[in-house]
Amino acid sequence: MSTEKDIARTSAFSRTTITELMIPSYANFGGKIHGGILLSLMDKVAYVTASKHSGAYCVTVSVDTVDFLQPVEVGELVSLMASVNYVGNSSMVVGIKVISENVKVGNVKHTNTCYFTMVAKGEDDKPCRVPKLILEDATDVRRFVEAIYRRKFKQNYETNLKEIKANWEKQDIDKLLEDQRCINQAGKH
Repeated sequence: MSTEKDIARTSAFSRTTITELMIPSYANFGGKIHGGILLSLMDKVAYVTASKHSGAYCVTVSVDTVDFLQPVEVGELVSLMASVNYVGNSSMVVGIKVISENVKVGNVKHTNTCYFTMVAKGEDDKPCRVPKLILEDATDVRRFVEAIYRRKFKQNYETNLKEIKANWEKQDIDKLLEDQRCINQAGKH
């Protein structure tokens, strides 16, 4: 007899691609597609992917760095390819690659890569256990391990920043700021 903790799924099980035409109402004042539109699409594909893997309602709890590598133009097709790269007890890291295609000239460009951390919620609205992830090939293993390291780096960053903030002195701040492009008027009144 199978129990809930025995459930495991491949990343292929929940892999999702969403393609959408970039229309004029999505453009910013510079004529390029607004970053918020792309973020909304990323959140949508992350939700679909995490929900398919977990079989549950999911919420976004974190978005790792989102770099906008190249602009997206009106009229281009944007494809968001997402897969579950890592699972914890109730959380999943969904990796998303965004490409943009100008179908008139056949130009395809990579515009974004990012990672969304999603948490599955049960009927009681509390985090619920998600299926394990079956790592089928070297790419799956690499993505899983990279997610572990990103998580460790984030934890170390938060710990280090907390320690720095607890111990910094005014002279340390003044020294740090002296070569920066700012004018420090704090505390001079």
